[in-house]
Amino acid sequence: QVHVVESGGGLVQPGGSLRLSCAASGLIGRAGAMGWYRQAPGKERELVATIGAGGSTNYADSVKGRFTISRDNPKNTVYLQMSSLRPEDTAVYFCYAVLLRQYWGQGTQVTVAS
Repeated sequence: QVHVVESGGGLVQPGGSLRLSCAASGLIGRAGAMGWYRQAPGKERELVATIGAGGSTNYADSVKGRFTISRDNPKNTVYLQMSSLRPEDTAVYFCYAVLLRQYWGQGTQVTVAS
């Protein structure tokens, strides 16, 4: 059974940093694409960043230059380093991993407030 579990969320002041982690366990083989979406209250889920199996990355314009996505292939783990955080980054952050189908985590709350 596949489990995708995020960690690292919390409360941070504007301008601060957080590092999210996401581990996909139970996969038979290496995950393909992995990435992060987020959903703020009253808004639709939106793409934050993705990373391919070979390391190619894609970012939402709103986080370019502030967020960095990376992965550890043997561990099927993906990370999101978030810097210069803004109140508008407040959301539940969801991780996904793809291997024949897309698997989602339950999400981790990130709150940016003073």
